[in-house]
Amino acid sequence: MTEQTAPSFFERLKNLTTLWRDIASPARIEALPPLRADLPEDDAEKVRAQMQACLEGRGGDVSARARAAELGRAFLSLDAHGRERFLRIMASDFDTDHGAVMAACSALSAAETVEDRARAEQTLRAQLEAPRVRLLTQFNALPDGVKFLVDMRAELLPLAKKNHDLKGLEGDLKALLMSWFDVGFLELHRLTWQSPAVILEKIIAYEAVHTIHGWDDLKNRLDSDRRLYAFFHPRMRNEPLIFVEVALVDGMAGHVQPLLDTDAPVMDPVNADTAIFYSINNAQRGLDGISFGNFLIKKVVEELNHEFPNLKTFATLSPIPGFRAWMDELLAEGEPNLLTAGERKVLTAACRQRFGEAEAVGAKGGLKALLAVPDWHDDPVVEQALRAPLLRLCARYLTQEKRPGGDGVASRARDPVAHFHLSNGARVERLNWLGDISGKGVKQAYGLMVNYLYKLNEIERNHEQYKGQGKVALSSGIKGLMKE
Repeated sequence: MTEQTAPSFFERLKNLTTLWRDIASPARIEALPPLRADLPEDDAEKVRAQMQACLEGRGGDVSARARAAELGRAFLSLDAHGRERFLRIMASDFDTDHGAVMAACSALSAAETVEDRARAEQTLRAQLEAPRVRLLTQFNALPDGVKFLVDMRAELLPLAKKNHDLKGLEGDLKALLMSWFDVGFLELHRLTWQSPAVILEKIIAYEAVHTIHGWDDLKNRLDSDRRLYAFFHPRMRNEPLIFVEVALVDGMAGHVQPLLDTDAPVMDPVNADTAIFYSINNAQRGLDGISFGNFLIKKVVEELNHEFPNLKTFATLSPIPGFRAWMDELLAEGEPNLLTAGERKVLTAACRQRFGEAEAVGAKGGLKALLAVPDWHDDPVVEQALRAPLLRLCARYLTQEKRPGGDGVASRARDPVAHFHLSNGARVERLNWLGDISGKGVKQAYGLMVNYLYKLNEIERNHEQYKGQGKVALSSGIKGLMKE
């Protein structure tokens, strides 16, 4: 749901060069000589030879781990250009042998007996697996090797969008990670002020929805009326994969600033009737497209239900990150009938009052002009004039604006956060005017926030209707906004 803001993998894991050197040395394999950072062609040839040696597997498991460690150390020693060249070598020189695949297909087509067909199918399966998959798998045996591969994919993702040769490697790595990060392997942990500092530091670094301003801010988010849960993988015990921050409150919260206020009084959580999920962060960019957020929410609801039986409502207080960009498109295109008659009247009057008769503009131009007013939400006239059109248009954005789902599935909500929660079976419950008046909140969505409601007896139905038909579950309040 969010971009990773922590220091890059290659800043945080430089210590691996020492760790992996210690693995390589006792095995007495020939070490790779120091490589130049940009990996020129003569150094690239040494990398190719090391990759081939890893695949040949001479000397048993210890030697195989040592060679993989040497290869990993080589990758970590390169700059961004050199790492891209490294990945291109792995992608192209160790791709599937397409001629061998075609030959295996021909053999399968020609097979006449059950035994021949079984042998041909086995051969075809073996030929379809690119040698680079075996290369990637060897890193799994190294300390922090899984994390190494997760962050390798994080670097690979933007490169693969621009270069077709790297798409196959990215797909192979994603498939490996999907098998390793099956939800059955993940562990849910509640984080508290007593949790290891190394993990809490990463929570601060990875929080990208509502920035954590130091340790006092974090301590507030871990107080008795707050909960923070994260998924971990057994091979990455100090690395949260995805985490959710929860406020235990009375009634559905519509404004985030009170939830983040370190001076706000602490509520007795036993008296809370609502759990508000106010921040959900994907902490590992390299796991993009490998979804386990829905399992996180379901598990957290189970945990909270068990701890606090009085909780009746489970809802989010979510940002709407794409709303302002969509509004900018609408205003630039000049969509006809964008505003209702009542909205046009109010906007025109507000423009006259704000800018004077000489500066009066039409309603649509007035909408642009009023939105351009610095700190418009602090001007009562401007704020009231913008309220109705922005709420109505935001309801339209969340419920009607789509992008293709791909792979034969129904169209999906244009807003990424909306898509996440609708996919998980939530319904769009309520829009909150000036729910986030921070600079980021106003920049992203004119300060609007939305509650997605997780009604336990409707989750499965909502999920099926959204995934199968693209149908968005709406509350009566949101339907009313649409009718306006």
